[in-house]
Amino acid sequence: MLSKNQVIAFVSTFAVIALTSSTAFAQDAAASANIYSMFSMMAIAAGFGIGLAAFGGALAQAKAAAAALEGIARNPGAADKLFTPLILGLALIESLVIYAFVITILITLQIDASGLLTAAVGG
Repeated sequence: MLSKNQVIAFVSTFAVIALTSSTAFAQDAAASANIYSMFSMMAIAAGFGIGLAAFGGALAQAKAAAAALEGIARNPGAADKLFTPLILGLALIESLVIYAFVITILITLQIDASGLLTAAVGG
């Protein structure tokens, strides 16, 4: 039986190979296809970036809230002392997700839709 770490290592290695093998066997393409490729990779990077940031932020916030609630359950008198650091920690975690969102928006704004339209029409 495979352990959890072995399964994660296999799946991540397979994902990397599957995502990069298509470029290894690609034929030479015209300049317009390179525009599609570049902008599509930017869009994929933006999507993965915000997805990973939201997933990581949600996990971190859940762990912080669970730890604070466990501390309050063990010592109800410490609820007032735990509340402020909890809110501060949640705000800092959320700020990292917002930074990732801003970077994703900046990447998305670099995609030139007019260039793609011109390349598609062939003009």
